[in-house]
Amino acid sequence: MSESEKVYLDLCRYILENGVKKEDRTGTGTISTFGYQMRFDLEKGFPLLTTKRIPFRLIASELLWFIKGDTNIQYLLKHNNNIWNEWAFKSWVESDEYTGPDMTDFGLRAEDDGEFKLLYQEQMELFKKRILEDQDFAARFGELGNVYGKQWRDWAASNGQSIDQLKDVIETIKKNPSSRRLIVSAWNPEDLPAMALPPCHTMFQFYVIEGRLSCQLYQRSGDVFLGIPFNIASYALLTHLIAHECGLKPGEFIHTLGDAHIYLNHVNQVKEQLSRTPNALPDLSLNNSVTSVFDFEMDDIKIENYNPHPAIKAPVAV
Repeated sequence: MSESEKVYLDLCRYILENGVKKEDRTGTGTISTFGYQMRFDLEKGFPLLTTKRIPFRLIASELLWFIKGDTNIQYLLKHNNNIWNEWAFKSWVESDEYTGPDMTDFGLRAEDDGEFKLLYQEQMELFKKRILEDQDFAARFGELGNVYGKQWRDWAASNGQSIDQLKDVIETIKKNPSSRRLIVSAWNPEDLPAMALPPCHTMFQFYVIEGRLSCQLYQRSGDVFLGIPFNIASYALLTHLIAHECGLKPGEFIHTLGDAHIYLNHVNQVKEQLSRTPNALPDLSLNNSVTSVFDFEMDDIKIENYNPHPAIKAPVAV
């Protein structure tokens, strides 16, 4: 068994065996634990889970969206990435402009009511079409507020200037790799009310030793079944991209969690995943002709030798 995958599966087992039931913002309910850390050696394979298929294309396009500083789902939809749709959709169906069927508590209702699920899917497809085709509509309802991309690339300073945290950190890694200040924060208290979802992965820090670049992420809240596998692969990819630009080898990705939880309607899916035997981790291939993190496009990033078990579906709690 891959040590990296075992680290994640051990987290799932730990929560099932030691977690406590806890209410949450979505009304779904969770089994939760507080304070947990995982370590992944990036030289031993790319940590894309194999006990269920993880859509790497979605991870890569979301990360490039963050890196570009974008906060509108139009870019994601152009890349057939739907993982942020629900939050933007919610702002539309709760607006005065929406005239369709009642979508109150649409996430939970769509899970159990087949007729409602069809209505939801129809309205979601209409929403996506309008985001892609109507720039004014996209500007009003595709915008998620000052989420990750904004904070990483365009933090609003008190003097009215803008701070490009990601660019500054990369330049510091090149000039002063021994720095203990290689930090990017997404948690901006002033901007929280203007975000569709306050950042779950709140800050990350880089560390350079013996020519290797490591990254530690602090995540305040983590959906262990659906979200955490994406976060692991996303920050592993970010570490690879920055190591590539800075002429370093990838080191470790360390994932530190605050509230690590399994939603109650994901428990059976987690148990199914735990029953599976992991396969060898895949390899990451980057286009060597691209020298800047900010110039990478989807075609420049590829996963090779990925042999996962089938996907396991579960509802997203919004």
